[in-house]
Amino acid sequence: MSRRRKQRPPRKKAPTVDYTDAEGNTLTLRQALSPGTIAKLQEGPATAATSQDDAWRRRSELLFERLAVRWEIAGLPLEDQGLLLGRYRMADPGTQEWVRRTIDEHVGRHIPELSG
Repeated sequence: MSRRRKQRPPRKKAPTVDYTDAEGNTLTLRQALSPGTIAKLQEGPATAATSQDDAWRRRSELLFERLAVRWEIAGLPLEDQGLLLGRYRMADPGTQEWVRRTIDEHVGRHIPELSG
């Protein structure tokens, strides 16, 4: 006999906020993260061999990965997590800097336990 699996109630989608850069591109970020995700982001580097720069870059990518819901660039909307992260990695340094500043301000305003 097969067991019946309990169905989980559908997850509530976190509210989002849109941020628009000088060129009119719009980045949509979640306003909240789960306690487990916040704990994961607060962990230190995985190994002692991780350089400070590597740890900073990885945390920046993790924040982007967890917060970004949508990014519309030149009228092309991206919503797939893999495509969003790939686009962030391929972005020019100025765009990456804008995204990092935007996420820092967003985290300070909406998820202060991750600030710093």
